[in-house]
Amino acid sequence: MERSDIIIQCSTLDVNFFHMELSTTGYIIAAAFILDLVLGDPRILPHPIRWFGRAITGGEPFFRNLHLRLSISGAVFALSLIAGTWTLSFILIKTAQYLHPLVKAGVEILIIYYCISIRSLESSAMAVFKALTKNRLDDARIKVSLIVGRDVDSLNPEEISRATVETVGENLVDGVISPLLYAAIGGAPLAMVYKMINTLDSMIGYKNNKYRDFGKVAARIDDIANFIPARFSIPVISLAAQIIDGKGARTFQTALTEGANHPSPNAGYSEAAFAGALGVRLGGPNYYHGRLVSKPYLGIPFNPINRNYIKKACDLMMLSALIWFCVLVITLYVTSILVS
Repeated sequence: MERSDIIIQCSTLDVNFFHMELSTTGYIIAAAFILDLVLGDPRILPHPIRWFGRAITGGEPFFRNLHLRLSISGAVFALSLIAGTWTLSFILIKTAQYLHPLVKAGVEILIIYYCISIRSLESSAMAVFKALTKNRLDDARIKVSLIVGRDVDSLNPEEISRATVETVGENLVDGVISPLLYAAIGGAPLAMVYKMINTLDSMIGYKNNKYRDFGKVAARIDDIANFIPARFSIPVISLAAQIIDGKGARTFQTALTEGANHPSPNAGYSEAAFAGALGVRLGGPNYYHGRLVSKPYLGIPFNPINRNYIKKACDLMMLSALIWFCVLVITLYVTSILVS
């Protein structure tokens, strides 16, 4: 066999392998997506995000005590956990592949399932809605405290509703769009890396005295990881809004004109899109750890919010998640055909 023939055969094998990988990734993402819709996040199952939290809490004192500038030790801390997450995920998948290809597929499905949070986000938001419907204000405050970072002790029903809708809008990116995108790009290990990045930001990415320096790099990495997904969310939410009640153009315009007003470089786009889709005013001042943080309003021309918009926000989030899922799976399928 001539060398040219060998090169052609090797190239054909590479293309066929890439085609198979893309097709398999599509099936794995589909299975994980369906699994999340069916199961949500059962408390009886172990969850990697809880392990991430323990690793962050347990490792922070060690890295804080390194003889380095606090910002550098925080950077080493964040990068070590991120690299460790990818390494462990990769080893786990390779071990599963050694056992059997179906075991590998099952492990990847489970990992990606753990990285997305569609059903649990809806369930948590609707738990707040039900408490408000029954006029159980203290219960609503407790339930909203599980999904927001702001102080909730003095929130009235309108403020609780606003906090819930904002969380649904922001977590569409954190819990659906970003992890599915990274799963499509780099499989289960990259999706798991994203969740570690997101967990680091939620635990040490604060701009207070304790974490302003130590959590700076973790917060910046999260900003970078969500930069593109946050902007992808605008057409996705706009299409969902158009399907639901024909408000796609208003959604798109509000996201583009007001999304950048948010202090976060990413969160404002999906929140502003939700404000435009629902026709409500979000944002404004909130208390965090007893300190008033003044944030601009999003959806300035629109109406104040009430509890009924929580359910509408959940419907918008679920349809947006389905649209994004379809976009990714179709993209993977078409790409696999083009390279075959």
